[in-house]
Amino acid sequence: MDPFERARLGRTEVTVTRLGLGLAPIGGLYAAVGDEAARATVRRAYDLGIGHFDTAPLYGSGLSERRAGSVLSTLPRDGFTLATKVGRRLAAAGGDGQDFWAEDSGERPVWDFSAEGTRRSYAESLERLGLERADVLHIHDPDDHFVDAMAGARPALVDLRAEGRIGAVSAGMNQSAMLADFVRTGDFDCVLLAGRYTLLDQSGLAGLLPLCAERGTSVICGGVYNSGILADPGAGARYNYAPAPASLVERALAMRAVCERHGVPLRAAAIQFPFGHPAVAGVVIGARSPAEVDDAVAMCSVEIPGALWADLRATGLIPDGVPVP
Repeated sequence: MDPFERARLGRTEVTVTRLGLGLAPIGGLYAAVGDEAARATVRRAYDLGIGHFDTAPLYGSGLSERRAGSVLSTLPRDGFTLATKVGRRLAAAGGDGQDFWAEDSGERPVWDFSAEGTRRSYAESLERLGLERADVLHIHDPDDHFVDAMAGARPALVDLRAEGRIGAVSAGMNQSAMLADFVRTGDFDCVLLAGRYTLLDQSGLAGLLPLCAERGTSVICGGVYNSGILADPGAGARYNYAPAPASLVERALAMRAVCERHGVPLRAAAIQFPFGHPAVAGVVIGARSPAEVDDAVAMCSVEIPGALWADLRATGLIPDGVPVP
């Protein structure tokens, strides 16, 4: 897989590199990163040829956007595709702090899927980023706010697209059923599906991915390491932001053993697996250091023999009917 090949999002003019950089880690996800390391990570990705950067106000309560923007705002604007998110605005106090951010920005996210809140959130994101526009705007995790997101954020994003202020309307979630509801409106150019189309979890295949292929809606897959278990299975591994159940650790270890028989790192199989489905335009991998960026590029570039996928299927580690690259 060529990590720097570009794919179009839906029927828009927006394109993304097959490999994108997820910017939650540089917001201090689980461990502090600091400004210097964060900037070096973003710059390394750009210098290597990654042209898709995905951030959000939630990530470090503004730290990710500020740190990414300090680099991206100095680069040619047509040299990268930027995605950010709406649904949480930042306030000085209160809100949903979340306990897995290791650095304090002094602000806290507050849920807001109203049309006015969506526009204000976008304007505030651009201010933190130091940019005039984003290319993709995702409705972020509206699981418990579907009615508000459908009535407020969705038409606001459609209007922003019509005004030429964004290029693509999207939603990003850790579930597929609600994303399918958004896609059925006909308003969405793409969706960001996190952790639900991976080597360990293909639940997105039940309805969302076929629907997207039928409608011409692109899918960007995030969380392809499932919070780390597919990067380094074993003691202490996380799955879905929590300690991984023993049964999933055992399954991931079995997958690693199959991969090792073919001389392929498990990380390479995990990062390339989603591309077996025609609706998938790209994957987004989080990184907190230039070395992790280098590793993601290397894993995306590994040549994987068809026999590896056949062995995963033969051992029942990939169900029959699941497409592979």
